[in-house]
Amino acid sequence: MSVIVKYIGALYLTARLYLALGLCIVLFSVAFFVPEIFAIVKVLLLVITALIIMDYFFLFVIGKAPSAKRITADRFSNGDENKVELQLKNNMQFTTDMEIIDELPVQFQKRDFKLKHRFKAGEQKNLIYKLRPVTRGEYGFGRIIIYVRSLLGLVMRRHNIEASEVIPVYPSFLQMRKYELLSQTTIQTEYGNKRMRKIGHSMEFEQIKEYVRGDDIRSVNWKATARKGSLMVNNYTDEKSQQVYCVIDKGRLMKMPFGGLSLLDYAVNSTLVLANVCLQKQDRIGLLTFSNKMGSLLAADRKPIQRENILQLLYNQDTAFLESDYEMLYMQIRSRIKHRSLIVLYTNFESLSGLNRQLNYLRSIARHHLLMVVFFENTELHSLSHLDAKNVEEVYIKTVAEKFEFEKRLIVKELKKHGILSILTPPEKLTINAVNKYLELKARQAI
Repeated sequence: MSVIVKYIGALYLTARLYLALGLCIVLFSVAFFVPEIFAIVKVLLLVITALIIMDYFFLFVIGKAPSAKRITADRFSNGDENKVELQLKNNMQFTTDMEIIDELPVQFQKRDFKLKHRFKAGEQKNLIYKLRPVTRGEYGFGRIIIYVRSLLGLVMRRHNIEASEVIPVYPSFLQMRKYELLSQTTIQTEYGNKRMRKIGHSMEFEQIKEYVRGDDIRSVNWKATARKGSLMVNNYTDEKSQQVYCVIDKGRLMKMPFGGLSLLDYAVNSTLVLANVCLQKQDRIGLLTFSNKMGSLLAADRKPIQRENILQLLYNQDTAFLESDYEMLYMQIRSRIKHRSLIVLYTNFESLSGLNRQLNYLRSIARHHLLMVVFFENTELHSLSHLDAKNVEEVYIKTVAEKFEFEKRLIVKELKKHGILSILTPPEKLTINAVNKYLELKARQAI
């Protein structure tokens, strides 16, 4: 049975062969009316048959299977382009054309993935392609399937190379590395860096140094000046070990998809980046998730291992498709977070009435902590509100979209009226806006 599979089961006929045989059929049909060409057609058929046998002999008798290996990272970054490399080698003594099919994980739903390349005798190539996962979890790769044909191209041989592996997809750690430079006292904008002017200075003393032009004259240390005989100033550093908690809502509204990712995935990616920036600023970072019931809780810490702890905890978070319980959230924060902290709440409100139902609990949290509510613009409604209406139906759609967009702005004003910080952001700009706001609060010494 294995011999049949090897020499017959792996045999595939090409379009070139069907064209050649089709041509012979047409010529035999013509020869029925023009007998003079019948002998020529028979010779042509014999030549094609000989070429088929020769092609088969090259591929199946003296041919050697190609080598193939898939090289990937140990884990993929969700929402980012991840590189996959195929290392291929032609082990035959003649030039071949190869069609390479890498069996991708089912999550990508790509059934037409194919790479075509020509390999010289003994040539090795590294082929690179990129994949962008949009959900977290385990992604299983299958075999590498290679169809090999010679330059004659009449038949093909299929080679199945076992390369099964499972790659976990984690929250976007590539974004975390991208924004590592934001640990400096800068604000990231669309076009570059803008230095944030500090208001006053912190009270965490670092050292006494000689005065240079530009130092704050209010920091002059007169006793040290008298002893030294030259103007000396106190140097202060940013306050450290401030406590920051990222709170992620896993309710049904966070399942809304934008750009292939759900709002929850945007919040998870942003949390990972913000946690990394907080740790580089030597603040303590913690994490809390909730929906209709309490989710995961990670106590605030600033040890280097905290970054990996947050990554592992965020790996398997998912929405519960139920209404979030803000009363329970308030009780958990009051009982478990004893010190005043910056609470970054990733959630979503689609209407002012939705906010009003939870406003009392948010105000209660804000009395004990610095609360910052991060919620999302509906980018699809934004595009509809700028639609050039041409009929009654489009006028109605545009009006409804403008109404919901206006309510988003009213939510920001309502939160501000009660002393609650807020960020209204498009999903794709969530990370940069959250990091900017944190750095701004640090510069203002609000935490």
